[in-house]
Formats: sequence, C-alpha cells, structure tokens
Amino acid sequence: MHLPPVFMLYSLAVSEFWQEVGLLLVVAGLAAILFRKRLRNIVAQNSTLKVYSPRFNQRSGTPKHQLRPNPVRHYASCHCLDAQYEPAQVEDDVNTEGAEERVARPSEWQELKFHTEAQDTNSDAWQALEAYIAKVRRDKSDELEPLSGIGCELWEQIVTLPKSIGALNSVRFLGLYGSHLVRIPPEIGDMTNLEEFDPYTSRCLHWFPYEISRCHRLTQSRVSTRCLYGNHKYRPPFPRLPQGLDLLAPAKCSVCGGSFSTEGIHQAWISLRVATDVLPLLVHACSEKCIASLSKPASAYVQHPHFGGLDLKQPPADYFLRDAPSPVSGN
Repeated sequence: MHLPPVFMLYSLAVSEFWQEVGLLLVVAGLAAILFRKRLRNIVAQNSTLKVYSPRFNQRSGTPKHQLRPNPVRHYASCHCLDAQYEPAQVEDDVNTEGAEERVARPSEWQELKFHTEAQDTNSDAWQALEAYIAKVRRDKSDELEPLSGIGCELWEQIVTLPKSIGALNSVRFLGLYGSHLVRIPPEIGDMTNLEEFDPYTSRCLHWFPYEISRCHRLTQSRVSTRCLYGNHKYRPPFPRLPQGLDLLAPAKCSVCGGSFSTEGIHQAWISLRVATDVLPLLVHACSEKCIASLSKPASAYVQHPHFGGLDLKQPPADYFLRDAPSPVSGN
C-alpha cells in the first residue's frame, strides 16, 4: 500500500524522536548506575558519612536490626515558643520616598515564663519511677530509660525527675526520649559516669541546670534544639532573671558547691556546649565571684552570663532564617 508523502514524513519524524528519547534514557540509566557505585565508594571510604535511620529511644550505635518501633503515644507540647514558628505578618509601610509598600514583619515575642507545673509525688507514676530508679541503682545498670522502665502511660505524668538520680553512678546512658519533663533537677550533675544524654522530642524542656556541665564524661547528646531558649535558628528570648521559684533552686551553689549566704542566690543564664549540643544553662551562684568565674560561652551565642529578658541582644538567627529579620526584640 502506497502511503502519501505526509504520512511518510510523520512516520520518519516519530522514529527519529523515539531514537533520541531512547538514547537519552540509556545515558540517564548509565549515569544513575555510575552515581550509585560512586556513592557506595564514598560511604565505604568515609566512615563519618552515615545514612540516617530513626532510633527513637535507643542508644547511639544500636544495630539496625535491634531498632524498636516508636513507643511514644503523645508528645508533650506548650505555647512558650510559638512565635518562632508563626509566619511573618505582612503590613503596609511607607518608604523614604513616601510610597507605601508591603513589608513582612516577624511575630512579636512576649516575656517568657518558666514552666511551674508541680509534680504529684503521691501518684502511681512517681512511685513507679522511684522504684525503677532504685532498681537501676541496685542492679548497677548502665542505663536509665523511664519510658521502658515504667511504661508510656505513667511516663507521660512525669514533669521532673527525682533527686535520687544523683546516686546513679553506674548509669552511662540517660534516655528521656519523648518525655513530658519541664525541668531536670540539678542532681544530674552527680551522675559522674554519664556518657550519653538523650531528651530528644522532650518539647517542654527549654533549659537545663548548670550542674549538667559537671558530667565530664558526657560526650554524646541529642536535644530538640528548636525548643531551647536562645536557640541559634530563631533566637527566642530567655525568661528574665531573677525569679525566686523554689522549684528551680538547688540546695547549694551551682558553681562552687558552697552554701548560699544571706545575700541570697545570684541567678544567670549562660550558653555552653554540653556534649554535642549548645544548651541554655541556668546558674544559681552563691556570689558574683562565682558568676564571674564561669567558662566562656559557646561562640555565636551571648558572650557573657546574662539575665535574659526581651531587651537582651543576641546574635542574629542563622540556618534558613539567616537572611530574614530576627524575631528577637532589640536585634
């Protein structure tokens, strides 16, 4: 059958098109294979490059086949740091030439306050936690993991840890994943053999006691940094000091371990690197001399002990907000 010239041209064009597409597909396939082989070689040669896989409340280094499903039923939440996640408000403004323009302004921060939730020490949850801690001490276990030790339902009712954690000299791993904690007692500084600290997704933990800096063997940490006061991604403010809350005060000076004098307690904030994270630490000192003796803060944070508040000037936020206006008042 003789086809008209126009159909012959059409058929030829389609044939040429598929030849080109087929060639491109072959080239793309070869490139993907080569890239995959190259990536495997890089991973094999560089032991520091690791593929991410969630480990939830497991210790670091847990083999992949031993990873457990996420046990958390309900994550804690609060509204303390909501402003850092709210989208910038677009408002009308007048430029220097008198013309109106639309300007994005960050959400305004309000003065932050400490969580003051009191722990019910007569509850079944508290009694179970105390019993679990006593068992860990008796067995000389190297890990304290209340989520597994007392179960999800009871763990959700705990807002602080007992002071008895200070007697756990055998514990190397403190797993607080998914907790509803709002503070940690200063006795954590007595856990002298602590090597790994994991309060990840404990979203109401905005600060830590200065005493944790005494855990000199602590080398690994996993903290939800966006939930911290002064975090480098958003620079939320710190609660203004002093605040005379009995829930916060330790029995002795955070710095020298001495008794408090009649002058009272000197409070201060300082941001220090603890293991692999920079943490906002609350200091309760017996004197101005102890405050002055504190270590130099981590770089890119306020470079001196301070009292917080909205008027505190912090370094600009970085990460993906590096070029955006800082939400911290006064910056």
